[in-house]
Amino acid sequence: MSKSVNKVVLAYSGGLDTSAIVPWLKENYDCEVVAFVADVGQGDEELEGVEAKAIASGASSCYIVDLKDKFAEQVIYPTLKTGAIYEGQYLLGTALARPIIAEAQVEVARKVGADAVAHGCTGKGNDQVRFESAFAALAPELKVIAPWREWTMRSRPQLLAYLAERNIPCSASATKIYSRDANLWHISTEGGELEDPWNEPSEQVWTWTVAPEQAPDKPQYLQLSFHQGELTHIDGQAYTPVDAILHLNQIAGAHGVGRLDMVENRLVGMKSRGCYETPAGEVLYAALQGLESLVLDRTTQDYRIRLGNEFAQLMYDGRWFTPLKDVMLAAATKIAEPLSGDIVVKLYKGQVTVTQKRSPNSLYSNAFATFDEDEVYNQKHAEGFIRLYSLASRIRALHQHAGDDTTAASKE
Repeated sequence: MSKSVNKVVLAYSGGLDTSAIVPWLKENYDCEVVAFVADVGQGDEELEGVEAKAIASGASSCYIVDLKDKFAEQVIYPTLKTGAIYEGQYLLGTALARPIIAEAQVEVARKVGADAVAHGCTGKGNDQVRFESAFAALAPELKVIAPWREWTMRSRPQLLAYLAERNIPCSASATKIYSRDANLWHISTEGGELEDPWNEPSEQVWTWTVAPEQAPDKPQYLQLSFHQGELTHIDGQAYTPVDAILHLNQIAGAHGVGRLDMVENRLVGMKSRGCYETPAGEVLYAALQGLESLVLDRTTQDYRIRLGNEFAQLMYDGRWFTPLKDVMLAAATKIAEPLSGDIVVKLYKGQVTVTQKRSPNSLYSNAFATFDEDEVYNQKHAEGFIRLYSLASRIRALHQHAGDDTTAASKE
């Protein structure tokens, strides 16, 4: 193991893993450890006392960086314009947060003069790829240390014993059931009964949303106003991106909206099961899709759908800091230029439904769509259109018929 590290900045959460990583780095690399904590909206309770925990674990200092506004404005809202949904279900809650966390970690490393960065991601997951791809793009000169790929500890009891031997306090216990990751956009839950796909998630899995069966019997309607694909108002009141997401999480979660139980394909090749809660995300995606249906022409909407699928893969795979991401976001931003208008959604028993939509850029024309008599569409013109539209099929059938006649004649 290399000993050529003087100072390392560790992505620190205050949980069991990173609490053990601090002393492990000092012992195995003989280096100073600086803790870095990213506030991406995981909640005040998660951040309470985190600096003291880091110092008690052996860190020389702890930097807590508020990234909530940057997360919402520079990652979440732009990604919404792409319509990115991984494998048709997952709204990318974990993947969206990783680029700005890694970027801020690099900034702290340069500020304190560190020559290495470290993370607590396992060797089986996606996050190690996301963090290290960002480090490679932003600061290739920094050494990357991934303890889970180096140390011999493999279980919670072993980590707890390691800390106990060194008299390092930790509030974690060996009986913890779930592994959770929360940020402004979502909360994910893994482990426990979820490790068997045949088990239905118990109610203790869900923390942000009520069971749809227990949701209010009366639906709630919200009017969402958008400007060029970005939410600006809810029920006529202006909201910043962060406040809008927090507000929608609370309201939609109370109606059981935003639950997902999914088995997904990880980047490293294995499948994993996770339960995700993304109330605001489900509402915003539904509203934007409703607005797109009103405003975008057929070919543009088809391209946006393909762009969303490709961008979801890019985000999931940790390729935020690439030229391709810039190109794709530029395309999404251009597509979203006419996405201004109002959408009314109904929240009821775990479902979000678009009930009303309007836009000054609407391509819907009652004059064209009506079944009544009109002067803008001559139905007789459809005959020529259909003949041209089906021309290839007609020519193919004529050739096939001619070939059949030739074959019949030769047999005679």
